[in-house]
Amino acid sequence: MPSTADDSQQNFVLAFLLGLIAFVIFFVVGIVLYHRAHAPHGPVPAVAAAAAPATSTVAEVTETVTVVIPDGASIRVDGGVVNFYFASASADLAPGAAEALAAVIKGVEAGRKAEVSGFHDTTGDAALNEQLARKRADTVRDVLTGLGVPADKIELKKPAVTAGSGNDAQARRVEVRLVD
Repeated sequence: MPSTADDSQQNFVLAFLLGLIAFVIFFVVGIVLYHRAHAPHGPVPAVAAAAAPATSTVAEVTETVTVVIPDGASIRVDGGVVNFYFASASADLAPGAAEALAAVIKGVEAGRKAEVSGFHDTTGDAALNEQLARKRADTVRDVLTGLGVPADKIELKKPAVTAGSGNDAQARRVEVRLVD
């Protein structure tokens, strides 16, 4: 009888180990399936995007759109005029420049020109503000050319009064409008 007890004990240990192994396998498979089902479906990783064929898609902005980021830079499209607002002492654009310029790009493709004008606020040194307004306008021009707008279709126009109107945040801007 002692051998029957030993066999029974071995069968129990073997069944327990097989059950434990099956449990671990099912647990790992369950975690993998859960993570795949709940993975974020955001933008394509840069490596995959670089491998994808280049296509040119331009969104059409047909209403007033405002994009604001924490450092004070923002973009506002209103009545066919694209206004890029800048943080103090900065020429960095807010995200979404390409989308905001979609209507301008379409207008240029239809034979019009893009007029880019830089403004500044009234705080600080006037000469430095003039330079900063020009640098901001150059940045917007560079974005337009980067989006495929020919340089001869972009006119940098210095406004008669470069000190913008409104509060300082509204004054630090670059306006882009279509002209004939």
